[in-house]
Amino acid sequence: WGHLAVLASAAATKVVIGYPTINPRISPLWIAQERGYFSKYGVEPTLVFVRSTPLLMASLKSGGIPFAYGGGGGILNASVGESDLKILATFTGKMTNSLVVRPGIKTAKDLRGKVLGVQSIGGTNWLGAMLWLEHLELDPHRDNILIQAIGDQTVRVQALEAGKIDAAAVDTVFSKRLEEHGFRVLGDPRQSTIPFVGVDIVSTKTYIAAEPATVENVIKALLESLAFILTPKNRAAVLEIIMRRLRIADPGPADEGYQDLLRNMSRKPYPADGGLRNLQRLTKSQNPRVAEVKVEDLIDSRFIRKLDESGFIDRLYSASGSQ
Repeated sequence: WGHLAVLASAAATKVVIGYPTINPRISPLWIAQERGYFSKYGVEPTLVFVRSTPLLMASLKSGGIPFAYGGGGGILNASVGESDLKILATFTGKMTNSLVVRPGIKTAKDLRGKVLGVQSIGGTNWLGAMLWLEHLELDPHRDNILIQAIGDQTVRVQALEAGKIDAAAVDTVFSKRLEEHGFRVLGDPRQSTIPFVGVDIVSTKTYIAAEPATVENVIKALLESLAFILTPKNRAAVLEIIMRRLRIADPGPADEGYQDLLRNMSRKPYPADGGLRNLQRLTKSQNPRVAEVKVEDLIDSRFIRKLDESGFIDRLYSASGSQ
């Protein structure tokens, strides 16, 4: 058996998968690694946290990283003048972040003249925050809302708690905890269906053409991981991974993250263009040339379609007992 394991390991294709944020929706990636789904399909992944979506897109384009788990709106800016980047699957196609404000802010109008913290200007979190402002009928320029690049989620939460910023778009796993400490949720994703690009799988046309089998195997591993997550009997195992990876001691917020996965992860994650078109409209304010990008050129749905039409996806859910 040891000899066979060595052979299998030697035959595995090494790939680097980058991801730009740390939240419960990264769980399919972590679970695929920890439960051996990548290995099952002959993939040996190195998971790399890249601190911003634009930086991750740049690493994709340069060939340094062949896969991005969570390209989000960054793919639009990165595709101006060319469209080598392709979205292979969309795990979440609607808004999943909550817009949280500090105690004392009661209504949307109270955000006028205040500071909104985002991960990076033009990045996915910025886009989500802008969509919330639009949803609340606020305009950053008209309403004098200062947008400040603060950093990733944990940093934004700390900035909120310290009073350095007045508002931030963060995951429900964090907003739940903030609410318990007197903060207010002005934008609740459970009560809206704003089209958005949250978690997608992105690669380049060049890599896809050179390594189609590897692309398919990475997607297979992630789909199996998704089926594991959506199977009720695996709840405790999924919670344990969320708590450990997010360094959360309290199972309450972790369970909120788990419920978020159940609500928002697409069982058949065909690449979605609705969210992209929504983001394109907003991104034009930062980069007018984004209007030139043809959203349909950024989508490659043949891998998901093949796995769906072949019955692969249905068999995963059937085998796991998930209905």
